[in-house]
Amino acid sequence: MTLSEGMLITLPRWDGAHVVVEPPATGPGTWAGAPSALRVGGEVFLAYRLRRPIGEGRGYANVIARSSDGIAFTTVAEVHKDRFGGASLERPALAVTPEGRWRLYVSVATPGTKHWRVDLLEADEPEKLGEAPAVTVLPGDATVGVKDPVLHFDGRGWHLWASVHPLESAEHADRMSTWYATSPDGVAWTWRGVALAPRSGAWDARGVRLSAVVPSPDGLSVAYDGRASAEENWEERTGTATAPLLADGTFGPMTASLDPPTGSPFAPHGLRYLTAVPGRIYYEGTRADGAHELRTEAAPRHEGDL
Repeated sequence: MTLSEGMLITLPRWDGAHVVVEPPATGPGTWAGAPSALRVGGEVFLAYRLRRPIGEGRGYANVIARSSDGIAFTTVAEVHKDRFGGASLERPALAVTPEGRWRLYVSVATPGTKHWRVDLLEADEPEKLGEAPAVTVLPGDATVGVKDPVLHFDGRGWHLWASVHPLESAEHADRMSTWYATSPDGVAWTWRGVALAPRSGAWDARGVRLSAVVPSPDGLSVAYDGRASAEENWEERTGTATAPLLADGTFGPMTASLDPPTGSPFAPHGLRYLTAVPGRIYYEGTRADGAHELRTEAAPRHEGDL
């Protein structure tokens, strides 16, 4: 399931938003967020991550929930880091195949390292994802960790953008760029290259991470997270970019907007992991006590939206 052509990425206004999920506790390092949203059959389905501070569990669960109005959600399944042998879980990605199968792509941290991989769960309904077997589909390697995938099915095949972290030193493992891959089935992936890279001297100089794509006849409208320094790790802000549709049906490298990014009004101003369905956006934002909450806002609907 994908967004329809003609919908635009809308950046958050903050005022007037609804809190969808509160963090599990108060204070910095405690988060509810990293959402992935789908609108299916008149409902909104949301996958998100729950986290405690380092030393208290980190990203301990991914949750799948459903809603009739896009605001009040009911949990239908959960997966916990222990079943993956992981030190932490990050942003999940929720998808539905053309055959109607439900998929959850789970980002898993390898204990004792800075490495990440992505595992796939698949079931015939979202309520069964919590019990589905896991298959590693983006393993990374000794040189890079891979996590936080964003997916798009175009009617012919699958497209994926993932956050890739270099592992040559622990000091610099927070750096990130977005790589692009394609697949005939959403399981076996072929890397196509770097889609979005940090810009020297800009607000996103330390790292960029794609969070949402919206297709158009000419390419993609994109939202992404960025940070200027290692100190801004975990408190990224959100900007926009575009990507051209190429003649072979793949997408080219992305061009970041020159507009300033959007952040939370509360220091240190984190606003990240924006995801969108027709009529609504979801994102993770820093609140006054330093914890992160999962929020939603209405977004303009455009002719042709689902």
